Amino acid sequence: MIQELLSKTVKNLIFKEPFYGLFLSGLNKVYDENIPTAGVSKNNINAQLTINPKFFSSLSKEHKYGLIKHELLHIAFGHLLVRESYDDHKLFNIAADLEINQYIDFENLPEGGLLLSTFPNLNLPVKAGTKTYYKLLKQAQDQEDENLLDLLEKMDGSTQYDHSTWEEFENLNESEKKLIQKQIEHQIKEAAIEAKKSCGSIPGEIEHIFEKINKLEPEKFNWKGYLRRFVGKSNISYTKKLRRKYNKRYTGNPGLKIKFKSHILVAIDTSASVNDDDLKEFINEIHHIYKTGNKVTIIQCDTQINDISVFNPKNNISIKGRGGTVFQPVIDHYNASKIYTCLIYLTDGEAYAPTNCPHNTLWVHSTQSNINESLPGFKIKLN
Repeated sequence: MIQELLSKTVKNLIFKEPFYGLFLSGLNKVYDENIPTAGVSKNNINAQLTINPKFFSSLSKEHKYGLIKHELLHIAFGHLLVRESYDDHKLFNIAADLEINQYIDFENLPEGGLLLSTFPNLNLPVKAGTKTYYKLLKQAQDQEDENLLDLLEKMDGSTQYDHSTWEEFENLNESEKKLIQKQIEHQIKEAAIEAKKSCGSIPGEIEHIFEKINKLEPEKFNWKGYLRRFVGKSNISYTKKLRRKYNKRYTGNPGLKIKFKSHILVAIDTSASVNDDDLKEFINEIHHIYKTGNKVTIIQCDTQINDISVFNPKNNISIKGRGGTVFQPVIDHYNASKIYTCLIYLTDGEAYAPTNCPHNTLWVHSTQSNINESLPGFKIKLN
C-alpha cells in the first residue's frame, strides 16, 4: 500500500518536475513507524529517504508531493552535512526550511510549513540561502523576538519540524563526509542529465548546483602545448562533412575535411598510497587532457589492471584498486596493444621503475608527491 502511494508521488514528480522524480528514483527508501513523519537518514555512504507509512498515508496528494520534494531539496542543498557546523541546530532547521520551502508551491506545503511570511517583522530577503537566514534568525533570537521565541517553544513539543534522522550524519570524519557528498553529487548529476534529455531543462534552484558539480579546477599543466610536442604523429583520422563547401572532385557532394586525433592511454595509479586529494587532482587533469581534442582511454592499476574504459566527461570515474603499486602491467598492456599514441601515467611515483617502458611515456606526479627520478622517460610534477 505505502509503496503504491509513493510510486504515485514519484510519477507525479516525473510528470511535473522530472529532475525531482528522477532524483527520487535513484534514492533508497525505507519505512519506519518509529519516526514521527519523514526525513533523510544515512545508508552507508549515501542518503536515503525514511518515511513513516501511517503519516504519509494520512496526507493529501498535494501534501505528499510537497513533503517528498521538501526532503529531496534538503539532500540536494547539502543541509545534511553542514548542520553540525552551526551552534544552534533548531535555528539551523528553521533556516534550512525557509530556504527550500521557497521552491515548493504553496498548495503543496502542509499547514505550518515555514515561510518568509512566518516572520513578517524580520523582513527576510527572498532566496538568500540558509547561512543568511540563520544569521538573521540568530540576531532576532538575541533580541528576543517574540514570534521566533514562540515558534522555538512550539518546536519542542512538535513532530512537524523534526530532523532527528539527521543526527546520523553528525560526527563523521572528513573522509566519510566526502564519500557521501560525492555520492549525492553523482545522483544529482545523473538526474540532471536525464532530465535535460527528457524535458530539456532542470530547475533553476538545481542549475547552480549542477554547474558547481561540473566545474573544473584550472589545469595545473599546459596540456595542449605539451601534447602538441609530445604525442608526435597521430594514428587516428576521421572525416567531417562541410556544408558550406562543395566537393571539387565529386560535384554536388559536400566537401570533406580530414582531421587527426591522438589516442592517449592515461593510467591512474589507484594504489593505497595515492590519497583522495591526489585522485581528485588526477581526474581534473584528465578532463583537461580530453579537452585538447584527443581520444582518451583510462586504465586503472595498483598491482594489477583493474579497469580499462574510454573516457567520457559525462560519466564519473569509479576508482578501482587501492592495493600496492606495480607499474609494469600498464606498460605491458601499452606495448601489446599497439593502438595508443602515448602513455600518461598519473601517480605519486612510489614504486620501482618498470622495464620496456615506451619512449613516449610521461610520468605525472601529484602535487603532494616527490618526483621518482628512477622512472624512465619524461617526468613532471603538478603544481
